[in-house]
Amino acid sequence: MTVLSVHLATRSWSDLGVALLHVDGSLVRCRILTWSQEEAVTVIALAQQMDAVCRKHGVTVLMLDGPQAWKADDNGFAHSRAAERAVNTAAKMGLPGTVLPGSYERFVGYCLALYDALARLGWQRLVTGQRPTSGSLRFLVESYPHAAWKSLGMRPLPARRRCRVSHLATAWSALNAIVPIVASQPPNHNQMQAIVGGLPGLALAAELARTDIVADLPVGSRLVGQSPHREGGHWREGFIAVPVPPAASSIRWK
Repeated sequence: MTVLSVHLATRSWSDLGVALLHVDGSLVRCRILTWSQEEAVTVIALAQQMDAVCRKHGVTVLMLDGPQAWKADDNGFAHSRAAERAVNTAAKMGLPGTVLPGSYERFVGYCLALYDALARLGWQRLVTGQRPTSGSLRFLVESYPHAAWKSLGMRPLPARRRCRVSHLATAWSALNAIVPIVASQPPNHNQMQAIVGGLPGLALAAELARTDIVADLPVGSRLVGQSPHREGGHWREGFIAVPVPPAASSIRWK
């Protein structure tokens, strides 16, 4: 099973962090991809590029580190989705059209449009409660690297502008002590964020494929939040997946 994880960027293809993750015994093998197109990182171009890579490598779980929906009217929180409250995301999605803080509005709009563009290409937001029965389904899963580091008991990477080579080296060494990873090249900041954010996708992919390797995986997955659903003409809520030790994995199938 192979998972594609993308640390999103909206201005330059070189700012994207893109990692293909694959389980090989007790190891996670990571192929870091770099995309150097000259055109702008439009929603349609990025969706098509990700979809093409996933089709080429047989990927059924695509991890994206951006919000997938607005908050539900009655989720119990005034200004955020349940998942955002659980992991304390930097941006909070309120009712449709409301983003806190306002500086995230452009990024949020881009992310919502990207999920919709991928849906038109045959992807769907992950809904739990009933295990999917079709092996042809392909799932979009929201990640949040900052919470992923914490969930593994580690200090999150500093923001890219403040991140030094020493920070990357320390974080990579600590991560490998928990989840052994062999990467195709030393990851930069955004690529490392894609790697740690994508780790829970491996357990999800194994569960969705009904394989026998779930118990032997080097990392598990915990889903926080509520299932995504349509409400008032908009997508609401949605899960965020974070990596955990295998024994703590909690994918809530009924």
